[in-house]
Amino acid sequence: MSAPAQTHCSARLRIQGETHPDYAQILTPDAVALVSELVERFAPQRDELLKQRVARQARIDGGELPDFLPETAHIRAGDWTVRGIPADLQDRRVEITGPVERKMVINALNANVKVFMADFEDSLAPAWNKVIEGQINLRDAVNGTVSYTSPEGKAYTLNADPAVLICRVRGLHLPEKHVTFDGAPIPGGLFDFALYFLHNYQALLAKGSGPYFYVPKLQSHLEGRWWSEVFAWTEDKFGLPRGTIKATVLIETLPAVFEMDELLYQMKDHIVALNCGRWDYIFSYIKTLKNHPDRVLPDRQVVTMDKPFLSAYSRLLIKTCHKRGALAMGGMAAFIPAKDPAVNEQVFAKVKADKEREANNGHDGTWVAHPGLADTAMAVFNAAIPAGASNQIGVLREQDAPITAAELLAPCEGERTEAGMRTNIRVALQYLEAWINGNGCVPIYGLMEDAATAEISRTSIWQWIRHGKSLSNGKVVTKDLFRQMLAEEQEVVKAEVGAERWQAGRFAEASELMEQITCADTLIDFLTLPGYERL
Repeated sequence: MSAPAQTHCSARLRIQGETHPDYAQILTPDAVALVSELVERFAPQRDELLKQRVARQARIDGGELPDFLPETAHIRAGDWTVRGIPADLQDRRVEITGPVERKMVINALNANVKVFMADFEDSLAPAWNKVIEGQINLRDAVNGTVSYTSPEGKAYTLNADPAVLICRVRGLHLPEKHVTFDGAPIPGGLFDFALYFLHNYQALLAKGSGPYFYVPKLQSHLEGRWWSEVFAWTEDKFGLPRGTIKATVLIETLPAVFEMDELLYQMKDHIVALNCGRWDYIFSYIKTLKNHPDRVLPDRQVVTMDKPFLSAYSRLLIKTCHKRGALAMGGMAAFIPAKDPAVNEQVFAKVKADKEREANNGHDGTWVAHPGLADTAMAVFNAAIPAGASNQIGVLREQDAPITAAELLAPCEGERTEAGMRTNIRVALQYLEAWINGNGCVPIYGLMEDAATAEISRTSIWQWIRHGKSLSNGKVVTKDLFRQMLAEEQEVVKAEVGAERWQAGRFAEASELMEQITCADTLIDFLTLPGYERL
């Protein structure tokens, strides 16, 4: 039973989300104090970093292209490595990702994987109850006490040897509107970090693990340095040796791919790996180069990892990481198993081919979105990683020619089709409807969609409109054409989900939001920002 909003936590920090008796175990005085201290010390710098993003994007919108930084050439040329990788993070050949819901946490930790990335970001719609209950779920998982009984009476408990837990916090751009400091919403990532760290670091260290984090959406090495300063300050406050907190950074923005050496260098006390966050990276390619008519991507379905700009990204990440003693993680297989055996056979074949490409390139591990794909991915990396080894960190790719900015920015060949545009509309509409209902991870048409894949769907259409691109059948993509298709595809989705589900859902609101973010003259950076206002 909910109580009135609590508004008296401290002189400057106020929790305005509804309280519940269970939430007191997470929102303890010590936790609130830590959040308050972190926000006071680090939020102003975070705000400045976000302003630097805007300024940089304005230069790119004006015609500049991203490139390697001349002022940090000495770091790229230097002979240095990261501090080191803990024993339980040496072998990460398969990782599963998903939101911090209780049943998901148990199933993911029990899957045939090495790591579970518990997600407060792209696969979680951050409703207040989901965020706090997610922290409860992770604390119980760390303590080995997490359990769940379904409405049908099926019981779920942890196996004896669960996967290693890594917590993904929210990106720098995402606020936590239910907690304010001096009247302004605090950074969501600091809130996630503080609560997970405080409630779990002692139990994690006692069992030979540690407080491990995935850091998303970074756009520069200065943002990486900010996170490393957060980690160092926290270690000092709690009397922990430098490097106790470990992080894996997702390279999922186009600007960041030009600063991977610098990110590793600035975070070298804390960083253990970089990850090819491929779906967000494709989204970032569109968003960053949105004003460049020669860089418009084709249908989402044909933008695969064998395309030159994505292959260069994967190979450069591996070479950079391994040179610096860090792991190089591969990307997400968004497929989910199908009920039709023939379709399932195709799904597993696609996943196997994708993972073989990653493993042969030299990646140390990969991501899956569904436990049913874990065995397939595991078999591929078991075959690639030498017997007795934990990873492929010895694959240095020294034979590679230097990868240039031109390769990383190369235009992508492929058609823009009416079928592809209509699929984008249906996917984005259904995802947005789920998101504003509090569900950030949704199976749609055989893929596990999260915010990143939905972002590609809507920004592709925005960019096609922006540059007056034509579809393969000759139709010019305009706002009017989009609105016509949106109306037609609403009827398709209505038929697919059924009238009862349609009426009970928030599809009209999702359609309104879809039109707002696709037809805006200025591209809205993240659909989760206007979506959060409706959550």
